[in-house]
Amino acid sequence: MGEKNEGSRALPSVVFTDVDGTLLDGEHRVSPRTAAAARALAERGVPLVLVSARMPEALEGIRHELGCSGPTVCYSGAYVIDAAGAELLSRPIALGCALEVHDYVACAFPELCCMAYGYHAWVTSDRSDPRVMREERIVGVESVEGSLEEHFSERGLHKFLLVGEPDAIERAEREVGRAFPGLSVVRSSPILCEVMDGRASKTEGIGVVCEHLGAPLGSAVAFGDGRNDIDMLRAVPRSWAMANAPAEVRAAAARVTALDNDHDGLAETIFSLFGDS
Repeated sequence: MGEKNEGSRALPSVVFTDVDGTLLDGEHRVSPRTAAAARALAERGVPLVLVSARMPEALEGIRHELGCSGPTVCYSGAYVIDAAGAELLSRPIALGCALEVHDYVACAFPELCCMAYGYHAWVTSDRSDPRVMREERIVGVESVEGSLEEHFSERGLHKFLLVGEPDAIERAEREVGRAFPGLSVVRSSPILCEVMDGRASKTEGIGVVCEHLGAPLGSAVAFGDGRNDIDMLRAVPRSWAMANAPAEVRAAAARVTALDNDHDGLAETIFSLFGDS
């Protein structure tokens, strides 16, 4: 795997980055140093592509701050859109299956908050739930109340986000995954678990972007901090796990940033790619 903090100055074809815990600091903000790193990439003609569990609308403000003008990988690879918002890839959960998942979680894990996302809709059963309110504050988007049938058609939906205490989330990852083997069920943080179509992955998402841009995946760079970033970090030869990432994520990456997301670890690594200070 090589030296964990070693840099490389070869010009990347594209830079892929996770958002929360990687690009953003602990207060979910873009730092001035990160914005400067994004400008440095743009000046060299290197696309910066956000690869996030978030919905498209929850990434727009960040894209604007960074000057990102290319594709975006949403819902951890289940939905990829180009610069104009046109669909490049969609891996939805069929509505019938989604209803089964929703009912299963409600019965087996009533203590969890279950949010549903698809395309440009975010549906909850109770917007006054503190966990929903917290998520709305973090992403800067408002959810809507209602049933899955009301808001999602035969196209299905892209993701469930389960929110709760760490012990319950760990059990949900295990038991929902066992109950629905055709789905991808993975914790993205100790209190969050994502449920998506089994074909969806950040690796597939970034592959679609590379094909769209004509950029070789082999010369791409990727950054991440969560368990849902592991497949992407393994797929890209020059990958960095954040210093704040769990041990299993750091082990999956080719390198580890010297600094964490609260100390501009991503930005400083990007500058090191070009020998900038």
